[in-house]
Amino acid sequence: MNKRLAEILLKEWAWLVLSMLLVAGTAHAQTAMINVQSRNATSLNGEWNVILDPTGIGEWRQIWQEKKPLLKTDFVEYAFEGSPRLKVPGDFNSQMCELTYFEGVVWYKKEFSYSPDKNKRLFIHFSAVNYLADVYLNGEKLGSHEGGFTPFQFEVTKKIKPGTNALIVKVDNKRLKNGLPGLGYDWLNYGGITRDVNLIETGNTYIEDYSIQRRKGSQKEVLGWVKLNGADKQKRIKIKIPELKVELSVKSDSKGVARLQFSSSFNLWSPAYPKLYKVVIETETDTVEDEIGFRTIEVKGNKVMLNGKEIFLKGTNIHEENPVKGARAFSKEDAILLLGQAKQLGCNLVRLAHYPHNENMVKQAERMGLMVWSELPVYQHIEFSDTAVLSKMDLMLKEMVRRDRNRCSVVIWSLSNETYDATPNRTKALAALTQVCRQLDSTRLVTHVTNSQAYHNNSFKVWDSLYRYADLISLNEYIGWYIPWQGKPENVTWNVAFPDKPVFISEFGGEALFGNNSGAADEAASWREEYQQQIYINQLRMFNTTPNLCGVAPWLLFDYRSLGRMHPIYQKGYNRKGLLSEKGDRKKAWFIMEKYYKRK
Repeated sequence: MNKRLAEILLKEWAWLVLSMLLVAGTAHAQTAMINVQSRNATSLNGEWNVILDPTGIGEWRQIWQEKKPLLKTDFVEYAFEGSPRLKVPGDFNSQMCELTYFEGVVWYKKEFSYSPDKNKRLFIHFSAVNYLADVYLNGEKLGSHEGGFTPFQFEVTKKIKPGTNALIVKVDNKRLKNGLPGLGYDWLNYGGITRDVNLIETGNTYIEDYSIQRRKGSQKEVLGWVKLNGADKQKRIKIKIPELKVELSVKSDSKGVARLQFSSSFNLWSPAYPKLYKVVIETETDTVEDEIGFRTIEVKGNKVMLNGKEIFLKGTNIHEENPVKGARAFSKEDAILLLGQAKQLGCNLVRLAHYPHNENMVKQAERMGLMVWSELPVYQHIEFSDTAVLSKMDLMLKEMVRRDRNRCSVVIWSLSNETYDATPNRTKALAALTQVCRQLDSTRLVTHVTNSQAYHNNSFKVWDSLYRYADLISLNEYIGWYIPWQGKPENVTWNVAFPDKPVFISEFGGEALFGNNSGAADEAASWREEYQQQIYINQLRMFNTTPNLCGVAPWLLFDYRSLGRMHPIYQKGYNRKGLLSEKGDRKKAWFIMEKYYKRK
């Protein structure tokens, strides 16, 4: 080996070791402030330059340093100048044809100008990046975040510089064995900076978090708290609800926390009357406004009670996908499209599967009178024996609850979907997670979705060890599709563990291609609407036999993209279980559910 080659290899090895040390020594993202829409924010949305990195070599090349040739003999094998541009927010899969099925690294860059103010603090807030994000500002690594569906932020008060600043984000959507979700799942793995990015300016002490909601079981009493962030945490805090003539003044303690308790007469939020009140929280250095509805949700015996009255949950499942565009949904317009169809179906609840959806979905549901079931991406084959997975579940739960704690539309926290009793450490881990959830928020229902029931001789045996920890027994069953009927639907018998709890059928249905009329109508392999329609007719007959039935949710509203659906004629990369096609065409099964919900 000649001396020049040895020097090059030594330098490259040193760069690799340095980059590994930088990654290992970098802090994780900070917990995000809530209610970004009410902050002094500057949007960083728009077009960002990108470098595609399918081999993952960008880390070794230290792309975040944006090296330039210094000598005439120097060259650099990457550049953001002249590179493709992608829209943020948005997934990269739907924006470039060569990235349609891509799972790997894409580097994003955005330049912005800023004039620092010594009396202000500055944060870069990401509403979500899927899945791993490494964030750099002006060549310095701010930190990392794992999880594709929850917000995070970095304070850059002392790192920002006057004039032009360069923000670079390494995004990696590769599936991980110990990720959440794991290696296998039934939807398109949209990667990229999929939700809003904002610069947020605050005072030196700002309102970081708060909780304002009716006390469980009470009609008039409100309990809550406000948390400040800053060097001077002990401040006078005012809470106002102008329409109710509520004005409350409290003092925060040395940790920046102030407890709230007051009473008032509310018009309660419900699907029939989605009333929201303007709530103002202010200190001498910060003011935040929110729209909050007041309601209670609880289980009494085997009934679900909204505001003290029994309610039947008329649901549907929705993925965070704009079906017309075949892209990740993120905007208010996307939310109106999806939720508007749920309303037309007659729903009063939407299960936002299988991960926390964007804030526009939750807030628009609140305005439209739709209850929300929000879910962690603890989906099927999770590695519960991996301690890293347990830490990730804990973090994602806290990020999910923190963001939507004040959204009255959210009535159910779902902590897992289709996990299995025999999986090592599964029940212990999810039982502990349930306990944490109840400590974080005792005002909502908690559930785990299972599909481990046995169906034999036209009889269901419904059992799972997780049921003892859940408020609802939630189960997915696809009788008539994956499993044939073993008798008449109206003659199904049930043996349900914990018979004192309400039962929710969280998934059911079958696939059909809209407009398809080839093959026999009574054969599943025909993919005809008539076959799907008959599944729904039979399911509704069976529901009459289901004990303690508190609600149902067909799988699902729209056909959606999923790479595991490989039939070249009928699926073409889509899960066809939708009541609507990806173009919004109503299948015959739609009208069966619409009629059922009108009767309920």
